[in-house]
Amino acid sequence: MSQTFGMETPSAHGLSAHRQPTRYLVVIDSGGSMVARLFLASREPVAEFDASVEEVTHMIDGLVPETGAAGTEWDVALQGHNPSERAEAKVYTLSI
Repeated sequence: MSQTFGMETPSAHGLSAHRQPTRYLVVIDSGGSMVARLFLASREPVAEFDASVEEVTHMIDGLVPETGAAGTEWDVALQGHNPSERAEAKVYTLSI
């Protein structure tokens, strides 16, 4: 009879660093469709998805956006967007 009957004991967890929290959510036009882009505090991109999904509504509930992402701090992060798209963007600062 096998001595491996049942479930194995889980292995030890690795002690790796946690990811940084997402700080900004930018809702911006991208070629005719609205996208939501998530960024770290350093403006490093984390994710991009359709802005019409329900999760975006939950993330921005009760937050007041800044209109426009034309500042130099957004130049690298939003380099694929034209100036008019950046001027109309809604920038939400997420609580940590």
